[in-house]
Amino acid sequence: MKKLYISLFALALFTTGGCKKYLEHAPDQRTEVNTVDKVAQLLTSAYPQANYIAFTEAASDNAEDRGAGYSLDRISTLPFMWQDNDDTDNDTPTDYWNASYQAIAAANQALVAIEEAADKTGYSPYKGEALLARAYAHFMLVTLYAKSYTPAGDNSSPGVPYVTTPEKVVSQQYTRGTVASVYEAIEKDITEGMPLIQNQAYDVPKYHFNVAAAHAFAARFYLFKGDYAKVVENASAVSPGNGFGTILRPWTTRYRNYTGEEMLTNFTQATEPSTLLLIETPSSWARTTGARFGYGQVLFGQYFGSNNVTGSRWGHGVYTYGVPNYTFLKFNEYFVKTSQNATIGYPYTIVPVLTADETLLNRAEAYANLGQNDLALQDLNTFCTTRIASFNPATQGVTLAKIAAFYGLASPKEGLVKTVLEFKKAEFAQEGLRWLDIVRLKIPIKHSIVKFVGLPDVIELPADDKRRLFQLPSQVKLSGIEQNPR
Repeated sequence: MKKLYISLFALALFTTGGCKKYLEHAPDQRTEVNTVDKVAQLLTSAYPQANYIAFTEAASDNAEDRGAGYSLDRISTLPFMWQDNDDTDNDTPTDYWNASYQAIAAANQALVAIEEAADKTGYSPYKGEALLARAYAHFMLVTLYAKSYTPAGDNSSPGVPYVTTPEKVVSQQYTRGTVASVYEAIEKDITEGMPLIQNQAYDVPKYHFNVAAAHAFAARFYLFKGDYAKVVENASAVSPGNGFGTILRPWTTRYRNYTGEEMLTNFTQATEPSTLLLIETPSSWARTTGARFGYGQVLFGQYFGSNNVTGSRWGHGVYTYGVPNYTFLKFNEYFVKTSQNATIGYPYTIVPVLTADETLLNRAEAYANLGQNDLALQDLNTFCTTRIASFNPATQGVTLAKIAAFYGLASPKEGLVKTVLEFKKAEFAQEGLRWLDIVRLKIPIKHSIVKFVGLPDVIELPADDKRRLFQLPSQVKLSGIEQNPR
């Protein structure tokens, strides 16, 4: 899929009249953004319209070599081998980098328009959305392309350019700053933008930074930062009254009764209570069922073919295109034709980038780190109510004793965190989120290789390996930015 390649930001798209039409989503009236409605329209582009799942999932330990009977494609093969992919196609690190800065460009242009408006009436929620969207895109960039933040540690390693103004010259020069400075800027945008968010500003709030999504993102950010009290504060705000049990994905009830087609249709719907923020991405991820590297028999057996710490098995519906090719049918492709009568077009995948399920587990991990073990266990058992069929807390509930016996960990804190991570690894299979925990906690990875010429049987990615940082596009050097060392 050919796309316009930008050297870094392409912010000039919003300051000239020559804006390329992307599929059927033309940037309406953006040469002069001078009304509340135009700002609102501009902000529909303030979210990275690219999919990180293909490369983060393949790079993680939630993918395995399914054998020689499957296709080798660069999109999944290179990240599985932890090799750089300099392609500009959809579902690649370069595509996500470019799309993230395009999103930042839209957010910045909206903020300029708001600042220059003589009458600020009606702009407040859109200023909040722009700030949160800018913070989110930068957070994903610093997470994927820079070293992970170390709480109370040295965070002086190169970050990513934190861009707060529209680009006005060709090949403008930038610096990466530090991971610490990027985190400071993200937190500033979150803090300033959060109070301004208003759900009623949107027809479909879940395609925008609504109140719950903003708090879910903040909870994720503070988990990376190690500020566990703020994780709890923001995660709790996602479901006031601690009603998480009513908004988690219903794997053992409604989902369990779905046909495969119904599952594909419903998982990414905005009507799902668990979904907090959706992003529409040009992506072929929904059709990558024949790739060699993905969810296979070993992972299925470990997480869905045997009992977990509760003494029971997860109740998720797991489908197969033939062993060892497993899927959860989470993503449905939306095909957009180039014109009404065309036979060609572009595949889209809707991605739930923030959910109540992740937020609850992030809070459980925060409670564990705060030493509030009973509250951590409460969250874990709430999670199990929609994952274990006919869940009986008296016999199947997670306890410290069960955790110690199952994982062989004497420390309650270590055991609780291990449980959270294992729950998340199973829950977010094929969603790319496992990679976030891998980089955050510096988890080493091993990938087994099945008769792959020129490679050993097992390849390893140590905790401090340089390949844990995805590579920046080579063209960023034109803007004075150094790529990651290799």
